[in-house]
Amino acid sequence: MTAILSDRPIFTINAELAGILDLGATPYGHRRIIDILGGTVRGDKLTGRVLPGGADWQFIRADGAADIQARYTIETDAGARILVSSEGLRHGPKEVLDRVMRGETVDPALYYFRTVMRFETSDPAVAWMNRILAIARGQREARAVQLDVFEVL
Repeated sequence: MTAILSDRPIFTINAELAGILDLGATPYGHRRIIDILGGTVRGDKLTGRVLPGGADWQFIRADGAADIQARYTIETDAGARILVSSEGLRHGPKEVLDRVMRGETVDPALYYFRTVMRFETSDPAVAWMNRILAIARGQREARAVQLDVFEVL
């Protein structure tokens, strides 16, 4: 069975990021934490903002891929709060990833950045999010990340 995604993003997240807190080499890999400072959520199915206080816990694997585990909260324009749990991978040619990490604008087609997203909320207006999975296609910027979020149908 082939998974089918919505034909266009159901919303786009632009999350503002703090600098990288580098914890060094651990038994799992090179560990980093990036705090999420805030941001926006815009799209046909959801609009709102990313609340400060979340983070992206990463480790850089031996093969150079970044293993991403992020948790943060969205607040809709109507006041509903949604917990986001996102796990994924970012990898590509070393010279491309070096440019990304220097904060250069890099065409996201030159590297792979995908996450699987789940949502949790108590608000009936957005309770549909409790029952979906989503795939995000990401783009890293100097101090932000943009995620185009597609629903798995």
